[in-house]
Amino acid sequence: MRFILGIAILAVGLVILIVNHDSGQSFGIDNDSFGQLVVTLPILLMISAGILVGRRQFGQTVRQMAIWVLIALALVTGYLYRGDFRSIGERVLAGLMPGRAVTVSTTDGQAEVIVHKALGGHFETTVEIGQITVPVLIDTGASSVALRYEDAMNMGIDPGELSFTRTVLTANGRASAAPLRIPEMRLGPIVRSNVEAVVLEEGLLDQSLLGMSFLSTLSSMQMQTDELRLRD
Repeated sequence: MRFILGIAILAVGLVILIVNHDSGQSFGIDNDSFGQLVVTLPILLMISAGILVGRRQFGQTVRQMAIWVLIALALVTGYLYRGDFRSIGERVLAGLMPGRAVTVSTTDGQAEVIVHKALGGHFETTVEIGQITVPVLIDTGASSVALRYEDAMNMGIDPGELSFTRTVLTANGRASAAPLRIPEMRLGPIVRSNVEAVVLEEGLLDQSLLGMSFLSTLSSMQMQTDELRLRD
């Protein structure tokens, strides 16, 4: 029962700290002091239990107290470095799931988006356009964002409003495209408005392209081995 009670105190305290992280206080106490209180309570519980058990079980009590201290330190460490652990987890997922964009903070506090190379050797990810998530291939050779006809329809674009007046070069040769402006496009924390784009005719593009009309607005784009770093 003492063990369960101690675990419950630590678990509840950790949840409260996470929930109240942004406010900086829990029950009117600053979070650092509250965290110290949460760690101290189980230790005091074990000390009081040890006193009641008596001297004959002193060695066992000391071992249990040491276990509680280690558990408390592990939980506090997890809370203090939760941001680092989250970043590491995101990087691991990005490595296991190419195309998953990971946002990290640089040493100067700026946000950087990392995209890992897909199995085909290209950098692929997803962008948010309105309420729609669109898979894209990052293509520095494309002068503008190029949308598949099907992706444009999923975005709610009326085919009757498209005017295929522009000629573009694709891997399959020349094709007709309809120019348009995307009100808002998001790649992680990077948000751009009024982005120049084109919609290609149906069946002419296997995947939408994230071209230079978006990429040229970034402060830097750096390739490192199998990852691409994009900085807002």
